[in-house]
Amino acid sequence: MTKIFVLLCLLFLASSGFVHGSSKKDHIRLFELKKGDFSIKVTNWGATLVSVILPDKNGKLGDIVLGYDSPKAYTNDTSYFGATVGRVANRIGGAQFTLNGIHYKLVANEGNNTLHSGPKAFSDVLWKVTRYIKDDDKPRITFSYHSYDGEGGFPGDLLVTVSYILGKNSLSIIMKAKALNKPTPVNMVNHAYWNLGNHNSGNILDEVVQIFGSQVTLFDDNLIPTGQYASVRGTPNDFLEPHIVGERINQLPKTNGYNINYVLDGEKGNAEIKLAAIAVDKKSGRVMKLFTNAPGLQFYTANFVKNDKGKGGFVYQPRSALCLESQAFPDSVNHPNFPSTIVTPDKPYKHVMLLKFSTKVPYAFSQF
Repeated sequence: MTKIFVLLCLLFLASSGFVHGSSKKDHIRLFELKKGDFSIKVTNWGATLVSVILPDKNGKLGDIVLGYDSPKAYTNDTSYFGATVGRVANRIGGAQFTLNGIHYKLVANEGNNTLHSGPKAFSDVLWKVTRYIKDDDKPRITFSYHSYDGEGGFPGDLLVTVSYILGKNSLSIIMKAKALNKPTPVNMVNHAYWNLGNHNSGNILDEVVQIFGSQVTLFDDNLIPTGQYASVRGTPNDFLEPHIVGERINQLPKTNGYNINYVLDGEKGNAEIKLAAIAVDKKSGRVMKLFTNAPGLQFYTANFVKNDKGKGGFVYQPRSALCLESQAFPDSVNHPNFPSTIVTPDKPYKHVMLLKFSTKVPYAFSQF
């Protein structure tokens, strides 16, 4: 009887992927959500957005996010294509912070700083699928992950979920986190690389962008915020009115393209989602509007992507995509004047992104 019990336990552990020596890659799966001619694919590795397929102005379908053909290829990804990034996305200066009088040392993976929570974080683990509904008016999938106390140097156990939900020509990405025992910083983002022309259509310098943020957080030579704000007016960062991405990109002094956090306009502390950005590709006619409840938006033009072999063998290069990452401000844990990112057992975290797609170019963009 004991032998039978042990055998059953081993079979259960093997099916769950917990037997020592089993490969995590064996359990990586791909999931599809579809609504009419609009569809997405996601994988449980890093709760990653793999593809977004929708028609252009002529009705021709195309995939508008950069990525790889095989879900297993994401295990070697260094660009965070489509990944759910956390526990704290973006940069933490000096790979350290102090919370409630306790000093925490993180794993540095970009010089002396921590980028996207270190070399192994939410984008580098298998997530559980807790809900998957394909045949519904709003197809959806929810992934969950239990981040343990001390993971990456961060305090406390944290239970996180990411849901992808399709609507009529819309995609909602909802990220939630609950601290189970200790206060901890949380800033989760979706790191999709968007090219509205198609993932393999080359650079995005002719795409037109509007960002509803009148200030940015200034940063030093290591892209760590100084704690100061600056107006965008009269600078290459001014997208309060629509501008062509490539129009002023070579005027940026510190980077090989855009890579900066915008302070989104709107009432601080308002939990309701607001329009953060609009992107338009005139050739395909595709329009993407991003709504969010986050206070910031990282605008990034794939500056560090180089010779990355992606879908269909297409090789991605710098400026081949736009990242519009709604988020908390980078390095918030070290800047008390920034909106707090601290989550407690009594104060859960919720980050909402709503992406609306169409081929109806707004009037303000029609001049381009």
